[in-house]
Amino acid sequence: MNTNFNSKSFQQKLFESEQIDFEAAALQLFKFQYHHNAIYRKYCQLIGIQKESVTSLTTIPFLPISFFKSHHLKTTYFEAEETFSSSGTSSSQTSKHFVKDIQLYEKSFEQAFEHFYGKINHYRILALLPSYLERKGSSLVYMADYLIKNSGYTESGFFLNNLSELNSTLNKLAQTNQKVLLIGVSFGLLDFVESFKPIENAKLIVMETGGMKGRRKELVREELHELLQLGFNTQSIHSEYGMTELLSQAYSKGKGKFETPPWMRISIRKQDDPFSIADTGETGGINIIDLANIYSCAFIQTDDLGRLDSKNAFEVLGRFDAAEVRGCNLLIS
Repeated sequence: MNTNFNSKSFQQKLFESEQIDFEAAALQLFKFQYHHNAIYRKYCQLIGIQKESVTSLTTIPFLPISFFKSHHLKTTYFEAEETFSSSGTSSSQTSKHFVKDIQLYEKSFEQAFEHFYGKINHYRILALLPSYLERKGSSLVYMADYLIKNSGYTESGFFLNNLSELNSTLNKLAQTNQKVLLIGVSFGLLDFVESFKPIENAKLIVMETGGMKGRRKELVREELHELLQLGFNTQSIHSEYGMTELLSQAYSKGKGKFETPPWMRISIRKQDDPFSIADTGETGGINIIDLANIYSCAFIQTDDLGRLDSKNAFEVLGRFDAAEVRGCNLLIS
């Protein structure tokens, strides 16, 4: 058994240094998860991968994301402090992410947010997440609630169906010369701009999390952002790319180009061969390494289609045809 893994030391390396040795950390975590996650180990063996053959980043196998629906993915045995679940219909099975240490999730999303945007308490944070607030187990609501509370401002908060109150709050904050972050699901933001046109605010960041959730017709990202830019009188729309199965998020500050925090990395696999890496600029399936996923699985083969550029920024272009439509961060092109 592998007894050399120290979670506390590993987390310090992830979150306290901008220059982590990603490959070394990923290989260390792979060995830990291979030993202590029976489902991941069995999957590796079924596809002919033995631990000894994994000696570089490109040889680490990625687990299909559907395993979060069909299995209890846990690395080591533990009672979960939180269980996050994906949205779904009554006829569909939802993903479940069992979180051993909720502070690990908080550390990951807080550090990622501050990596791209600076301190949380520099923002009034408004969250328009109606569909997520109407169910339990949303990791996005957990994150937004944490950000709202830690912003420290009375104006920060959730908005469900009270769009008029949101409009009044935005107009009030436009007069204060303070930074404002409005994070919202796509259909909620579209509903808002169809009824209201808030005062222009140069310090307002509008961030969409994707997802029409069957409420509206799916739009390509460019069309969605054009409508939101017009409605909010802003030059760019930001985006967040995250999911139930991850403890980290990627962010885009415009034009749908996402960047990851230092402990998260994207690769693109070929559409016709899940075990081969696509060339730079080629469209394929998105694979994710999230080193914050210490106690589930850090190596995930998603059902999303995307492409990676020469600077390691990536775009999300849709989903594989056979993939079940998800509620979060999906804009079908």
